[in-house]
Amino acid sequence: MYPVGRFQVMAILQAARAYVLGMPLYLAKSWGLNRAIFYAAAKRGFKKMKALRRPVVSREELALKPLEKIKNMQFLGDEGAYITEKNRKIYFIIGGVPQTEEEFKKQIESRFGPCFEKAWKEALAVVKDFDVAILLSQRQFYEKVYKPLRDQLATKWSEMVKKGCRKRD
Repeated sequence: MYPVGRFQVMAILQAARAYVLGMPLYLAKSWGLNRAIFYAAAKRGFKKMKALRRPVVSREELALKPLEKIKNMQFLGDEGAYITEKNRKIYFIIGGVPQTEEEFKKQIESRFGPCFEKAWKEALAVVKDFDVAILLSQRQFYEKVYKPLRDQLATKWSEMVKKGCRKRD
């Protein structure tokens, strides 16, 4: 078994996407974990799991305002998720459970050990290589960023973790 699987790859790429599009780091990590949980549940056939779509706006409007909060939802591009407030911070939720920085650290960062920063920097570089229009689209992000890279990154990051990271890496 690999220490880094598709779940972790989805979470870190989604967090990088959110961060690049302007979310604060803590909220980007919440988004990343939320989306990884969402896609894992959708893959298992949970019928109640539906993608929340942003009201239709032009690409230009979406690019000008990639983040939008509407009632109890936060949108990133054309994709949305429910939010809640905990300890005076906003977090994304699924099933009433907030995805906090602590949960991201427990479920994602812990799999990387001392290699997390290296993987995070690579995820940021990967995401920044794509046009903003791709990052603003749920479908395009999944099809053009995550899907083609998921197994390659899982293998690469697992090997990196297995070999260990030094401060200089």
